[in-house]
Amino acid sequence: MLFPTTLVGSYPQPEWLIDRKKLAGRFPPRVRARELWRVEQSFLREAQDDATLLAIRAQEEAGLDIITDGEIRRESYSNRFATALQGVDIERPGAAVNRGGTTSAVPRVTGKIGRARPVEVRDVRFLRENTDRLIKITLPGPFTMTQQAQDDHYGDERALALDYARAVNQEVQDLFRAGADIVQLDEPYMQAQPGKADRFAVEAINLALEGAPGTTAVHMCFGYAHMAARRGYGKPNAYAFLPQLNECLADQVSIEAAQPRLDLRTLRQLKDKTVILGVIDNSDPRVESPGTVAGRIRAAFDRDPDLGAVEPVVPLHVPGPGPYLVPAVRVEARVPAEAPGGPRAVAARVRRVTPLPEVDADLGEGDPEVVRGDPGDLVHAAHGLPVDRGDDLDPRGRLRPRGRHEGH
Repeated sequence: MLFPTTLVGSYPQPEWLIDRKKLAGRFPPRVRARELWRVEQSFLREAQDDATLLAIRAQEEAGLDIITDGEIRRESYSNRFATALQGVDIERPGAAVNRGGTTSAVPRVTGKIGRARPVEVRDVRFLRENTDRLIKITLPGPFTMTQQAQDDHYGDERALALDYARAVNQEVQDLFRAGADIVQLDEPYMQAQPGKADRFAVEAINLALEGAPGTTAVHMCFGYAHMAARRGYGKPNAYAFLPQLNECLADQVSIEAAQPRLDLRTLRQLKDKTVILGVIDNSDPRVESPGTVAGRIRAAFDRDPDLGAVEPVVPLHVPGPGPYLVPAVRVEARVPAEAPGGPRAVAARVRRVTPLPEVDADLGEGDPEVVRGDPGDLVHAAHGLPVDRGDDLDPRGRLRPRGRHEGH
């Protein structure tokens, strides 16, 4: 069986691009926060392209099968798209309660939501031009954008969500035309607001993905690891809103599983979906061994032996730590010979992209050994898993065995 690997979406932006101290001292921005960029506006696009190339190469060298742009050009996963839409006043923002229970500045909806122009098409074209692997691009989902806005126009959250969905659908169509293999909607607020999600989230997602000509995914998680730690609350081991996603149009459902120690019996609720299983705990800066990661995968199959029969492949995602946690790293990985009696381990050398003291780690079945450097400098690396490179993936992340023809 082949387990293709991918980031959930984000990759850490380098220190020379983003002011990490400013970013760490605030809740992730929902309105534009241009003051976070270290590079002046006239050179920002070029600098973001350079950092995106570093993120692409890091993923390739780590052996990931599905590459993202790292969301390098964004100040948060949602604000770049949400603030580019018509009907939103970004000069006089509103306020909304965030997942942490505090109030954040958010887009203020003052008219009918619509999309005036493509927002991420150039991002996809750039990604497509700079890797020959499958590529994925992410968008904030319509339900989450509804919860991250102050509505001064509709007076009806469902109606607002459906107009957000229509705007997302236009973008989804353009992203596939630009070369995306997978388009993923990020919908973390379904977990935060399950009651509202039960009323109209799936309807909005289906409208956003209607007629999509390629593979689509929906991502859901419990929020930023460091914020949960800072506020002293843990993450639940089950999703308040999950089985409903089996009825949505998305081909794949991406879920955070490692840090909250998710009860993997919940995977049975997604019997018609490809599950993208989060296998890295990004609340812990220590690099997991391949044995630890493989154990998490085995646990998923132990909980549901039929899981592999739902789709020939269960893609795995490695959560991107995002700009809130750690500096950017570069990962070089190789897959050594099959180890007797166990899965192949991955030997990886981890070092910073930025010119800081080098950190080397050799990852085996036990804890990583730091050869030189400060162990605190280690961040989560993307672990390769047993992969037969003689097999291909189709754009839906399914196994296409060598020599097998479509339809046979």
